[in-house]
Amino acid sequence: MPRKGLRPRDRRDLPPADFKYGNVLISRLINKLNYQGQKRAAEKIVYGAMLILQEKGKDDPVKLFNQCLENVRPLLEVRPRRVGGATYQVPGEVKPLRSTTVAMRWLIEAAESKSGKPMAERLAEEILAGNRKEGFAFKKREDAHKMAEANRAFAHYRW
Repeated sequence: MPRKGLRPRDRRDLPPADFKYGNVLISRLINKLNYQGQKRAAEKIVYGAMLILQEKGKDDPVKLFNQCLENVRPLLEVRPRRVGGATYQVPGEVKPLRSTTVAMRWLIEAAESKSGKPMAERLAEEILAGNRKEGFAFKKREDAHKMAEANRAFAHYRW
């Protein structure tokens, strides 16, 4: 530890909002979906999914996406903590920035795990499922919460 105390963690400014919807979260989803520098391909996928959401959802796609993120983001998670010779799964709260990042990662993983349709359709289906509190990403959230609840006895090891 430095003698002058810990420096505050500098968080970069939020990324610029995307050009079509002007939403920072959609911009973050595009950047998360970006693979091997193919940002245009990621934009096509996300904007295609938003068009599908607009057709199926009969509502603002950005609003649907935000609602899905709220339903899917985890509030609790477990982290391994080594005490003595044993490793305990210690539950703890998740910071908001991390929880939205994890939710986006789960949505993308869920869409990638399916097959037979274009990625934009799979992503749109997973977002709609997240709105209904169903689907793979929502199940991952529930599993994380169950795991945290099951390991509540180790909460006093939290750091």
